[in-house]
This record gives sequence, structure tokens and C-alpha cells, in this order.
Amino acid sequence: MVAAMAKVPAAAVAASGLVGGYGIARWTEKRPLGGVALAAAGALAAYEWNRQAGPRAATALTVAYVAAFAGSHPLAKKVGAWPAVFAVAGGVAAASWTVTRRAGR
Repeated sequence: MVAAMAKVPAAAVAASGLVGGYGIARWTEKRPLGGVALAAAGALAAYEWNRQAGPRAATALTVAYVAAFAGSHPLAKKVGAWPAVFAVAGGVAAASWTVTRRAGR
């Protein structure tokens, strides 16, 4: 499964984890299930970040992923839940793409 992961950009995995985790939690009304999806995608993304850019970049991007999750909650009170989730997912995806692209050069 990890070999197949290399074909999907870590930026997409991380963004999908944030969006998918929220969607699962909302539609199933089981927050822990959404948390499992969020954590699984975060772990896969962290593995790929480490592989592509090294442990320092992976740590920084993982911190950004967790901060985005946490930051989406107060942001949702201002702009709504889905816009907040999409905004933080886009931010993490952009950071991931930027860091892994630079490391690949």
C-alpha cells in the first residue's frame, strides 16, 4: 500500500484527510470515525513528507496539519464549517507542495 502512496502527492493526501475527516464525522455523526480518517491520512502524508523532504520538513508539515485541524474550528465560527475546512486544507496542500517540490530539486 505504501508503494501505491508514492503515486498520490502528499499534498493531496493531507488535504483529503482534512476534508474527508470532517465529512465522515459530519455525515456519520461519529466524530471519532472522522478522527481516524484524519489521523490515517496525516500518518500517510507524514511518511511521504519524510521520504521526500526529510524528518525536519515532515515534522514541520505534520505540525502544520495538526494546526490546520485545530485552526479550522475557530475559523468555522466566522466563515462556516465547509469554507473553513477547505481553506485550511488548501493551506496545508500548498505548504506541502512547496516544501516537497523544493526538496526534489
